[in-house]
Amino acid sequence: MPGTGAKGAVTRSTLRQQLADALRDEVLAGRLQPGQAFTVKEIAEQYGVSATPVREALVDLSAQGLLEADQHRGFRVHEYSPADYRGMIEARSLVTDGIFRSITVGVMDQPQDPRTTATLVGVRRRGEEARRAAAAGELNILIGYDLRFWRELSGLFGNPYLADFLHRLRIQSWACAVQHLREVADLKGHLWSAHTELVDALVRRDSAEAHAIVTAYNAHSLALIERLAAE
Repeated sequence: MPGTGAKGAVTRSTLRQQLADALRDEVLAGRLQPGQAFTVKEIAEQYGVSATPVREALVDLSAQGLLEADQHRGFRVHEYSPADYRGMIEARSLVTDGIFRSITVGVMDQPQDPRTTATLVGVRRRGEEARRAAAAGELNILIGYDLRFWRELSGLFGNPYLADFLHRLRIQSWACAVQHLREVADLKGHLWSAHTELVDALVRRDSAEAHAIVTAYNAHSLALIERLAAE
């Protein structure tokens, strides 16, 4: 029956995404180490699913730059360098500067728009949670809220393609950073926590201040990663 096939396709697609999300979280949590190799069969057995959605999920993560296909042997976690991180930051800056200008010039011209107001409330809430996690040195919690913060903030720009691109860049940036941050016993005071200050600057339509906040963040994080990589 046509309906049965469609339902099966949706279920498989959903499982594929769930597996990709779970494996991405494994990389960001450091449980899948840089350079670690594994096969489709191993992952399928670990999650108790068939090989097809696992293979599809791993191909998706390879396309996102988190994994590398190891021909005839499976996949391995991509190993990033400080130079990779520098390139990601440069790319992120080009995107966020454009988003900030658009938000301060266009979006904030209609401050009474209920959708904008609701989004800003949500973004600020994510920022507050991210700040608390950063202050406590809780890296896993920070990553989750930070990704949601930027995803929702970039959504104000109104271009889903650019928002998706920035989201992918931030995932790659975190995947690179955690390879080094996991080696630090106490991360209190080392993690960026100016999310709410950034929201305040955008609400004031101060794109220059928003740029300055993110530039300082980028400089701090790059210096930290380069120092940790050299140790």
